[in-house]
Amino acid sequence: MSPADDAASAPPTPGPRVVTTALGITQILGFGSTYYLPAVLAKPIAADTGWPLSLVVGAFSFGLLVSGLVSPHVGRTIDRFGGRPVLAASSCLIAAGQATLGLAGALPVYVLGWLILGAGMGAGLYDAAFATLGRLYGEAARRAIIGVTLWGGLASTVCWPLSAYLVETLGWRGACLVYAAIQLTVSLPIHWLLVPRRVPVVEHARDTQADEVRIDRWRRRALVLLGGGLVIGSVITSVIAVHLLTLLQARGLDLATAVALGALVGPAQVASRMVEMTVGIRLHPLWTMTASVVLMTLGLLLLAVIPQAGIALVLYGAGNGVYSIARGTVPLALFGRRGYGALIGRLAMPALLAAALSPSLGAYLIEIGGPGALLGVLVAASALNVVLVLALRVTAKRIAPVEVSP
Repeated sequence: MSPADDAASAPPTPGPRVVTTALGITQILGFGSTYYLPAVLAKPIAADTGWPLSLVVGAFSFGLLVSGLVSPHVGRTIDRFGGRPVLAASSCLIAAGQATLGLAGALPVYVLGWLILGAGMGAGLYDAAFATLGRLYGEAARRAIIGVTLWGGLASTVCWPLSAYLVETLGWRGACLVYAAIQLTVSLPIHWLLVPRRVPVVEHARDTQADEVRIDRWRRRALVLLGGGLVIGSVITSVIAVHLLTLLQARGLDLATAVALGALVGPAQVASRMVEMTVGIRLHPLWTMTASVVLMTLGLLLLAVIPQAGIALVLYGAGNGVYSIARGTVPLALFGRRGYGALIGRLAMPALLAAALSPSLGAYLIEIGGPGALLGVLVAASALNVVLVLALRVTAKRIAPVEVSP
């Protein structure tokens, strides 16, 4: 067969909509079986095994640390080989980690399971998905990135009830083994069959390192400001995810009311991402990042000063929703697709490490100063993030437009 005949007989490459949907589904399953797992399984595991709850949950933090450490390597690998093999490997790692958890008879084996899951999270959750889309579609990846975050926002909605049902019917070990099977029978085939095999040739792999060396003064400054903003954003979101109910109850709310108000965050995240998809897509991604940090700051400030926390949580949730988008689209808009995977990995590592450590630091701050002290620190950190993003906007104007190959 001639090369033309061979190309004509090859299966069609999945289009952006198919790829976005595929990655959206695997993000739901990936987040649901890793990041959102301890919320449902931690207490049953501690009750069944007798292991301290602090260590059962703390193992998850070890997993996040591993996720941050592997992120730069994941990004460089995606730049070189494309996202398909990396995402497929992530499904295998998550399955192996889940199987290790389900079969763990001792606490060290349980911790090992979370270390494996951490590697799977680093290779398969948002940052890896964003790097894959940026590698495939360049600056046109923005709509796909927004679409993936819309799907990902449903992870807790889908998997918390599923996890609770599995624990009730099969026990926590059975739940882990079912999630391992889902990764191998659903996520792995999706990654292997629906993420395009072809890697667009934009530059040689060595150009990624060369670009990092040749970043000029203004681009370096922009990179520092962006990295600092992402770290602060990760600290805030991870602390709120763990300590929100404590902060609400410190405002005089009972547990049931606090839980009901906390449930407003999820719908607000999804709603803000839909607005970004329909309206914000026409604006530069820096507008998205600006909106995210301003909304989060207003939400936290209102949470600190008013008794009724509903509007505060809606504002915070809306800001957090588009923050997830901005962390993928702003680096692509400012620095282009060349070396995008490596850049995403570099930015993700300190943010993920901070996310792993900050809930424990938040708990310590509550112990020594009370919930009010923690909330005050969060408001100050969020206000600082507004300053960093405004400085980033000024710096971005000094960056020469990045030429992107078609």
